[in-house]
Amino acid sequence: MNTVRLSDADNVVTAIRPLEIGQDGATQLIPRGHKMASQPIAKGEAVRKYAQVIGYAAENIAEGAHVHTHNLEFRNVDTAYEFGTNLREAPKATTRDTFMGYRRPTGRVGTRNTIAVLTSVNCSATAARKIAEHFTPERLAAYPNVDGVTAFVHGTGCAMGGDGTGFELLQRTLWGYARNPNVGAVLMAGLGCEMMQIDWLIEAYGLTPGPLFQTMNIQDVGGLRKTVEMGIAKIEKMLPLVNEAQREECPASELMVGLECGGSDAWSGITANPAVGYACDLLVAQGGTGVLSETPEIYGAEHMLTARAASREVGDKLIDLIHWWERYTANAGGSMDNNPSPGNKKGGLTTILEKSLGASAKGGTTPLMGVFKYAEPVTARGFVFMDSPGYDPASVTGMIASGCNLVCFTTGRGSAFGSKPSPCMKVATNSEMYGRLHEDMDVNAGTILSDGKTVEEVGREIYEMWLRMASGEKTKSELQGLGDYEFVPWQIGAVM
Repeated sequence: MNTVRLSDADNVVTAIRPLEIGQDGATQLIPRGHKMASQPIAKGEAVRKYAQVIGYAAENIAEGAHVHTHNLEFRNVDTAYEFGTNLREAPKATTRDTFMGYRRPTGRVGTRNTIAVLTSVNCSATAARKIAEHFTPERLAAYPNVDGVTAFVHGTGCAMGGDGTGFELLQRTLWGYARNPNVGAVLMAGLGCEMMQIDWLIEAYGLTPGPLFQTMNIQDVGGLRKTVEMGIAKIEKMLPLVNEAQREECPASELMVGLECGGSDAWSGITANPAVGYACDLLVAQGGTGVLSETPEIYGAEHMLTARAASREVGDKLIDLIHWWERYTANAGGSMDNNPSPGNKKGGLTTILEKSLGASAKGGTTPLMGVFKYAEPVTARGFVFMDSPGYDPASVTGMIASGCNLVCFTTGRGSAFGSKPSPCMKVATNSEMYGRLHEDMDVNAGTILSDGKTVEEVGREIYEMWLRMASGEKTKSELQGLGDYEFVPWQIGAVM
């Protein structure tokens, strides 16, 4: 088999291996993962993959011709939405699955036990890093139940409005990390004169300073050196308390998994993303939660999600986000089709519509139970959506702030992404890339094509790894120390 056709309604097929096709007396190379017309397509005619429109022919396309950026054009979606017309309940769980987690006083359950050094502003970033860097593995050896001390620093916090979207996004993100169940204690460091005042954050979100939640400002303490020394002393007092936490058996319903993809290719929507979607269905069947994000990367597939909306209100929230993003990109002089990167296109993806149809598959098949703002606490169980950009670090930062205690990341081109405090596992879409980057990949979904495995078999493998990593098994990104520099709050608004 040289090509794969995903639906009887499709007028393109995908090359499983590089193909040389004779066209008009010449030989045309169709790279692996790229599309080939399975029938003549007239100029202006819709091109279909996954039984959905992914673009329009920019010229007459002969049967067997390469279909890509040179002859396929993007148009903004204009869809008549349906709501709740495709509601499928999760399959009934035959077992009550569990993992070994940290149950917090709030009742929520963590999969890691981290001390977070948060910064209100970039001006305190160096202090936070120096504090965290002091706590080497050797210094933490006496505290086996503490996963580490991590500085979460960012490039904003001042020169911004004291209200509005940008300010609220940063507040929610900082608060969300402080309250994430994978965080056992928090030290928040500021400068003192910034717009993002620590006291305002505490007041706005009802945070209560105490032994496991400490704050300080460089200006009040008396400089960088004294701040670093004070921060180290504060964390040294926290360590014995955080170390008291013990893993205990907890139901899989306490897992909230952030579903992310980056460096996508043509196989993302055929192997890894559907497999993750099956794993998401298994988790939802247990009462757990899967969080899909990256609003620009569901563009053109949102009608498939509104059909799964549990209510008209949920569906309308999703469409409101789509319209906001159309205005946002237009105001910046861009297009929703700017999203596919050069790497995405090299891997066979042509338009954002094609990319989105594959990306949305990570959400499985169960009803869409809620739609949330960036970094807003996820309060619904089941499959939900959180607004975010398609930029991986910013998207994952938002999902962790929303409460995700695990992250699952699919990639076709290859990614060395990792996250803290919520561990990130990576799923390869194809066996060739998995072989090259096996030190960074946790699961090879490429076996669906190369070895004949089913989506369900690989999905089960992914789900079972979620349970193991939730119980403490290290992911490839954790073993390489990733996650300290991937905290990237989404920044919106004028820098003043």
